[in-house]
Amino acid sequence: MKEKIYFIPGLMTDERLWKRVIPFLEKEYEIVHIPIPKSFDFDEIIDILFNTFKEDKVNILGFSLGGYIASYFAITYPNRVNRLFMVAATPGATNEAEIERRKEKFAIIEKEGFGITYEKALSLVEEKNQQDEDLIQTIMDMFHDLGKETFISQLTSTFYRKDLFEDLIHLDIPIFIFYSKNDRLLNKKALEKLSSTKHEIVMISREGTSHNIPLEAPLEFATNIKKWMSYKK
Repeated sequence: MKEKIYFIPGLMTDERLWKRVIPFLEKEYEIVHIPIPKSFDFDEIIDILFNTFKEDKVNILGFSLGGYIASYFAITYPNRVNRLFMVAATPGATNEAEIERRKEKFAIIEKEGFGITYEKALSLVEEKNQQDEDLIQTIMDMFHDLGKETFISQLTSTFYRKDLFEDLIHLDIPIFIFYSKNDRLLNKKALEKLSSTKHEIVMISREGTSHNIPLEAPLEFATNIKKWMSYKK
């Protein structure tokens, strides 16, 4: 029987986020996609997940916002988690400047309408992948299909992030954090804090700017998932 891993996507992404990594994993693991519950409230979100997971203990992996949600779940219900993997995510709070910048996005939507342009999607991927039309189209399709209501719900939830750092480093489970060194969407202060503090979290960085690591570096991502699944503390 294959071991199960629950995958939680990030802001404006769905199960298509995993389409390139699953072929590298499906022989060994059962991958179960769990959409982000529709709520502004992280406590409500993780309670919905609590009732969604059927097993006593789960392997939980989250991308970006999903990584924060996965870590919030792990520190709130540590007895329900075997292992935690965060990709392109940190356990840090959202700073005030970032909250203001995100609020401005709501004003832009009201003024200019909802959507993502080809140029914007292109700017979100690494230079070496900018000829990958399927990649660009997948990012645009996920954004448009999830729609304005989901965008407002998910972005609003990020205003209420609290710093989970202290609780996370005291969890006695295998925790991996995998990220791109020059990902401009990552909270750099949170990364610096993680890098300069003694803990047992396995930090793995890759060269590049990619935030959408599951789509842009699927083999590298899958390799690290396998390391995480076999890792013994």
